[in-house]
Amino acid sequence: MIGGVGLVTLDSEEVLITEGLSIFISVGVKHRIFHPGSEPAVFIEVQTGDYFGEDDIERFEYDFGRIWAWPSSSQSTV
Repeated sequence: MIGGVGLVTLDSEEVLITEGLSIFISVGVKHRIFHPGSEPAVFIEVQTGDYFGEDDIERFEYDFGRIWAWPSSSQSTV
């Protein structure tokens, strides 16, 4: 976490992270981050491993009020 605070949910466990802290999320763990603070939250997400595509993301809930559209597999993404 570079700035602000984030409440990270890992399956059913909640962990509050603040500036200077980090968290490791294992493969297959349901996770999300919530910004409970008033100052901007800034964090860096780093992926490791052999595969870095995003077509394996499975959305369980999406309650952030934003419009989200994934390109279909038949569309070209350049």
